[in-house]
Amino acid sequence: YIFLSIIIKKGMITVHRYLRAIGFSKVRKREELQALINEVVEQTILNPSELNQKEQVYAYARDIAADENDRVYAELSLDFVHGAGICVRGEFDDDNSFLYEYYFPYLTGNHISSNEDITIERQAEKESYAGVCDDIKVGVTIIFYLRNMIPYIRLKALKRLPVQGTSLVLSALSVDGTIMMPIIKNEYEKQRIKKVLNERNQLIAQARMGDEDAIESLTLEDMDTYTTISRRIHKEDVFSLVDTYFMPYGVECDQYSILGEIVDFHIDKNRITDEEVIFMTLECNEVTLEVCINRTDLYGEPAVGRRFKGVIWLQGYIEFPQQNF
Repeated sequence: YIFLSIIIKKGMITVHRYLRAIGFSKVRKREELQALINEVVEQTILNPSELNQKEQVYAYARDIAADENDRVYAELSLDFVHGAGICVRGEFDDDNSFLYEYYFPYLTGNHISSNEDITIERQAEKESYAGVCDDIKVGVTIIFYLRNMIPYIRLKALKRLPVQGTSLVLSALSVDGTIMMPIIKNEYEKQRIKKVLNERNQLIAQARMGDEDAIESLTLEDMDTYTTISRRIHKEDVFSLVDTYFMPYGVECDQYSILGEIVDFHIDKNRITDEEVIFMTLECNEVTLEVCINRTDLYGEPAVGRRFKGVIWLQGYIEFPQQNF
C-alpha cells in the first residue's frame, strides 16, 4: 500500500482510563493525546527506521488485512515502555488515506495462559472484539479484550473459522493495586494443595461431560468449603484463608478483581514521561498472566512471593497456527 495521508477525527479522541497504567498519568488535554497518536502512526507507517536510531530500541508493529467486504483495516502498535505502549486502529479508504478510528493502551504478555478453545465476538460499538475462554482452572469464564484482531479478520475473510489449536497469552493493565504478604506454606502443603487442585480439575472436567457422581462430589466439596470458611472467618482474616482469586468486577465483562502470587517483576520507565511502570508476572488460580501498573497507583513494594491484589483490564493475544494463513 502507498500511504498518502493520515486523517484523524479530533472529536473522537478521549483519554483512555488505563492509559495511566503505561506511564501517561498526566495526559489530560486532547492535544497531548493527539500528539501520542500521531507518533504511533508516523513511526509505524512513515518513519519506522527512526526507532532504531535511539539508544534503546522500542518495538513497533503494523498489521493490515482486508475483510470479506474488502474494507482494509490496520493495527499500528508502538512501545512507550519496553513491552507496553499504544495501539491505534483504523482503516484505509480508496485514496489510501489512513482513517483513525480509536486507540487503546496494551501490554505484551510473554507466557501462554491457556490452550483451551476460544470464542470471539465483535463488540457492538465499533470494530473491536472480545474473546471468551472457558478454562476449568480459573473457575469462571474468562472474557478478554482481543489485542490482535487483524489475524482474526484475515481468517474470517478466508473463511477458515473456527480455528483449532490456538493458544492464549493473557496480559492486563491496572490503575489500582496493593501488595500483600504471602501465606506461608511448607513443601508438604504446596504438594497437597497441588494434588487437591488437580483432583478438582478432573472432577470439573468430568462434570462438564455430564458425570453425575462428579457433580455430586463437587457439590459436597463446595458445601464443606463454605462450612470451613464460615467457621474460621470469625477468627482469621479472609486473605489468610484465600490464597488467590479471579473474579469479575463491575459491569464491564473484561474487568476483574484478582489476587495473585508474584513470580517475577521488573521496573521500567516511560520514555516520554519518565514515569515508572511496574511489570509483574502473576500466578492466579493456576493461570499465568502479566500485569503492569503505574508506580503511583501501587500501594506497597512488589517482591517475588508476595501477592498482588487489584482491579485489572484483561487483554488477550491469540496465537493462531501458522498453517491457517
